[in-house]
Amino acid sequence: MIEAIAKHVSGKIITAILAVTVILIIIWYWRLGPAAREALWTSVRLALVWIGLAAVLPWALFFVPPLVLKAESNLASALTLLGYLLVDVLLALWLAGWGVESTLAWAVMILGFACAGVYNLLVCEFLAERAEGTL
Repeated sequence: MIEAIAKHVSGKIITAILAVTVILIIIWYWRLGPAAREALWTSVRLALVWIGLAAVLPWALFFVPPLVLKAESNLASALTLLGYLLVDVLLALWLAGWGVESTLAWAVMILGFACAGVYNLLVCEFLAERAEGTL
């Protein structure tokens, strides 16, 4: 009984916090000037382009993991993943105009690079397992 009440109350509290947060974001966005809105949407657009390209990269190079699997070398695997990550980093910096000015932007980019690295590992692992069954 107490657990059900706790779940109900915590659900209401979380809903209230999210509602207040959404309202504050709407007010913050409403008060932005046109130049700031344009800069915000440009950043969002470029981030979505990067996410899309980073997501497609390991799938577009589907033939690489089987080749690395044939090499039977951890160094080759590590260099492949490092190469994918390097392409992701260079692509992000190119989209950012080769310069990132704020610490927050650097932190977000580093978090994105970490996510891209894990994603590349998972996709390459999946492709290698599929190729292993056909070899």
